[in-house]
Amino acid sequence: MASMSATLFSLSSLSEYEAKFQSLVSSWLTVMIIVIVVCFVVSELTRNYSQVDKLWSLIPIVYGWITVAAFPSARIIIMALLVTIWGFRLSYNFYRKGGYNIIPWKGEEDYRWKHLRDTPILKGRLRFGLFNLLFISVYQNIVILLFSSPLLMAALNNDKSLIFTDILAATFMLLFIITESVADNQLFRFHREKKNPDNQDNKYKKSVKNGFLSEGLWKYARHPNFASEQAIWISFYFFGEAAGKFINITLAGPALLVLIFAGSTIMTEGISSKKYPEYVVYQKEVPKFIPKIKKVTDK
Repeated sequence: MASMSATLFSLSSLSEYEAKFQSLVSSWLTVMIIVIVVCFVVSELTRNYSQVDKLWSLIPIVYGWITVAAFPSARIIIMALLVTIWGFRLSYNFYRKGGYNIIPWKGEEDYRWKHLRDTPILKGRLRFGLFNLLFISVYQNIVILLFSSPLLMAALNNDKSLIFTDILAATFMLLFIITESVADNQLFRFHREKKNPDNQDNKYKKSVKNGFLSEGLWKYARHPNFASEQAIWISFYFFGEAAGKFINITLAGPALLVLIFAGSTIMTEGISSKKYPEYVVYQKEVPKFIPKIKKVTDK
């Protein structure tokens, strides 16, 4: 099993597996390559670099149901359903923030891409174009494929029955989808109230005054939505563990996702600390991702 795990994504080693699994991996790679090309070309033509952002919540759903079609086991169906719940919820949140448009390549661009375009090291059409190709279009799509890859591990071992680990993985994944939903709803309401600060019905008056959300779940962690997103895919990894072995190659997915969020959070907080004087105090008092147990129990 160790050798299987080590070569799961090695095209040169696909011949070791049954033709059905080879075809499945080829389908995944085809989807990824098409998405990379489309996102890169469209973003370069429109100068809207949130094309991968639009598809981030949809591509794992495609991977999920392609896998179900090839290997319709109970574990894989459960995994695909959970990914679909996650994806539809995240897509709705992206939609209500203006991320989608009736013209597919339009919609709001994530403000962080504009921030990066203005940094000296990436300033200029050529330099940011290379960054767009290598990081935004290629690297992010590889990470999406990798954090979805427990589906491939489950397909590779599709004859293995459900075990208690599957129940734990599903339970925690649902739990973190709920906490992410609550955090996103609070953030969405805060931004609406920020546009109308004099409304007496505002719930987050203190946060509106300071300029950033520090109430609700945001009282216990500075990024409860980011923390939940990472925890969702760490939980998803354990489906692969249930199908394969405790440490396997699919761990690369959540590990790389954590690194993306680490970098994104540093940039986000750098912007916030410059805009809002109180944010530095907030950083000192509230953990970034994992709440302090005492603070939660003292609620």
